[in-house]
Amino acid sequence: MVIKLSMKLVKDIDSKNQSIKVSDKEAEDAFKTILSWMGEDPNREGLLETPKRVVKAFKEYFKGYKEDPTQILDKTFGDVEGYDDMVIQKNISVQSHCEHHMAPIIGKAHVAYIPKDRVVGLSKLARVVEVFSKRLQTQERLTMQIANTLMESLDAKGVAVTIDSTHQCMTMRGIKKEQASTVTNYYLGQFKEDLSYQNRYLRFISITKD
Repeated sequence: MVIKLSMKLVKDIDSKNQSIKVSDKEAEDAFKTILSWMGEDPNREGLLETPKRVVKAFKEYFKGYKEDPTQILDKTFGDVEGYDDMVIQKNISVQSHCEHHMAPIIGKAHVAYIPKDRVVGLSKLARVVEVFSKRLQTQERLTMQIANTLMESLDAKGVAVTIDSTHQCMTMRGIKKEQASTVTNYYLGQFKEDLSYQNRYLRFISITKD
């Protein structure tokens, strides 16, 4: 029930976002206003194309609002000869932006799931991380969204998600602690109910290559 409510909330937010229509020109004008507010001259040569470039960059930074992560997981495979242990994908790059200051969040995600009858293509796990990352986020919510989507869409026996990242709103401004990183974990199903699964998962993701 909690997972379904979380998924419904994500879809409701997405539908509200899609109903707000703002043209590229309106967005560019807004960035011109911000440049003036900063004390810059948006009409000087070096800044003439900046609003257009920023709009183009923002389309890339926040493309996740136009993508449905559940569709990515639609295609699964059953010819795995009964494989029923955890599947782990480590070191998935995360590039997101915090919703409080719109500053970058840079780090890595580790994802694991325990299949029932079917598995999903390995690239799809990273794509789900990518979709949710390309939205304004808090790290806590990002971790939960990835886990809940995998759990429901794959009908998995269990899901574990870990994110380890640095927040530029903390390293470049405010308290300015450059070495600080934030780690979040979220467990569902067997990963939550059985500590032996958690321990194995944490041991696997801690293994580093020489």
